[in-house]
Amino acid sequence: MQGYTHTRHSVRITVNPVFLENQSIPEDNQFLWAYHVRIENLSKEDLRLRKRHWTITDALGRIQEVCGDGVVGEQPNLQPGESFEYTSGTPLPTSSGIMAGFYVMEKQNGEKVEIEIPVFSLDSPHDVTSVH
Repeated sequence: MQGYTHTRHSVRITVNPVFLENQSIPEDNQFLWAYHVRIENLSKEDLRLRKRHWTITDALGRIQEVCGDGVVGEQPNLQPGESFEYTSGTPLPTSSGIMAGFYVMEKQNGEKVEIEIPVFSLDSPHDVTSVH
């Protein structure tokens, strides 16, 4: 999968955002993106995804925090070499923004580690950029 990738603590996170034109209403400042995430356990031990923490920033600098247990209702256990994929989405009131965050993964011994999610941009064809 192409997209934005980051590896930490032997876990590779790849995110591929897609603007959902057919579900967005630009004239009402409603812009919607889907993002597909692949989490790969490159370590030699089992890891369970316990929590997620997202920071979503719109084009005007407004920040929304999204935290919770697991992802899409699951707390997947990844054995060495295994991966987990899911798709989720986010709305914005502006035509662009950025997302960043981290997952909290738990090792078999109970130790918890934060796995950074790569910062990725939410770009739409409605974003007006000017170069001075």
